[in-house]
Amino acid sequence: MVKSFTLLQTVGTAGVFSAVSFWYGFMFGRESARKELGDLIDSLRRNDPTSSSPSHS
Repeated sequence: MVKSFTLLQTVGTAGVFSAVSFWYGFMFGRESARKELGDLIDSLRRNDPTSSSPSHS
């Protein structure tokens, strides 16, 4: 017996995969930004001139 996906099943599967990928990417980016900001805040509290800070334009 040959099983094949219908167009609706294929689109649904792709949608679920996209949603899960987006969620993991969003959470990873959020955590990365949190760590980066935490490091920046720590360096500013220490008044460390050697740390990289965003340029003000």
